[in-house]
Amino acid sequence: MKNSRDYSIETLAVRAGQERSQFNEHSEALYLTSSFVFTSAAQAAARFSGEEEGNVYSRFTNPTVAAFQDRLAALEGAEACIATASGMSAILSLIMALCSAGDHIVASNGLFGATQQLLGTILPRFGIQTSFVSQTDVAAWQAAMRPETRLFFLETPSNPLTEIADIPALARLARARGVLLAVDNCFCTPILQRPLDLGADLVVHSATKFLDGQGRVLGGAVAGPRRLTDEVFRFLRTAGPTLSAFNAWVLLKGLETLQIRIETQSSRALQLARWLEEHSRVARVHYPGLPSHPQFDLARRQQHSGGAIVSFTVKGGRPEAWKVIDSCRLLSITANLGDTKTTLTHPASTTHGRITPEQRAAAGIGEDLLRIAVGLEAVTDLQNDLERGLSSI
Repeated sequence: MKNSRDYSIETLAVRAGQERSQFNEHSEALYLTSSFVFTSAAQAAARFSGEEEGNVYSRFTNPTVAAFQDRLAALEGAEACIATASGMSAILSLIMALCSAGDHIVASNGLFGATQQLLGTILPRFGIQTSFVSQTDVAAWQAAMRPETRLFFLETPSNPLTEIADIPALARLARARGVLLAVDNCFCTPILQRPLDLGADLVVHSATKFLDGQGRVLGGAVAGPRRLTDEVFRFLRTAGPTLSAFNAWVLLKGLETLQIRIETQSSRALQLARWLEEHSRVARVHYPGLPSHPQFDLARRQQHSGGAIVSFTVKGGRPEAWKVIDSCRLLSITANLGDTKTTLTHPASTTHGRITPEQRAAAGIGEDLLRIAVGLEAVTDLQNDLERGLSSI
């Protein structure tokens, strides 16, 4: 499949990136080896220097990892992709590869808690500063820019409030000032949204989530033009935040069912969101597929559906929110998402528990907020499980 534009995204998810070995296997081969053997000293030297293409050492070259990278690049419409050990290592690799001491980042204040910790607490120790602004206020992004601004970073929809950023508008703003725009596409995946087509320079993934889809392995990725991913590759080659071959093989299998999972989970999430919106014990529902969502029209332009993440506030505070969680018998109480099994979490005390109360308030994350990542169970069963707790508060 030399030209991915000849095929639909459904076909690419199943077929892209596969290079069969001499055994002509039908399913992708799993290459569990740390190093590769050369035919001569000259070939070894040529491989290490990059004069000859080929595998060298699985820290930075492995055929199974390469297959995953090529498949995800095809799905995102990217020239190239670099796989990493986790979603957070993908974000770190991108920033370390493209930013230097003295550079400045503008980022959404609705980012995942660990991402906020990385940008706000760790990177300043290395001379990289970040200004956090509203996800949805393009003027705020413009006002936060400095002469040393190097990168815009956001995730859309945001975690956990599903706020939608205007990617084309931010892309125009960034491009006019020579700033790179990176979009975390974890919630939508390329099935629902392709940020590069909307003007972004780079796409980031926590492959741990929907790309795997069954909560089995960790993984991350950065996709975009080769001139930028080559820089990420150089960092990965030396620093080693590497995706294992086994995890890459599992992720390849996950991509094969990505479309049918995402479409089904999104459909069920919409049904559940509508039910929650009508519930007497629910104060507010955050879901881009509902007309009540502030960026509903923007979501319809950028995304094929609302996605599989639904957040809602209960009437009360932490005691009532925790009571809903503790009453569930079916939903998995875990902070992971993107699984075929529906998960439920309290963001203020889990995924965003390490950021300050002021940061949580700025992001709209209160003690009354719950986040559901809808899986493949029957919607009626999910409703019945939630009803047990909601009816008791």
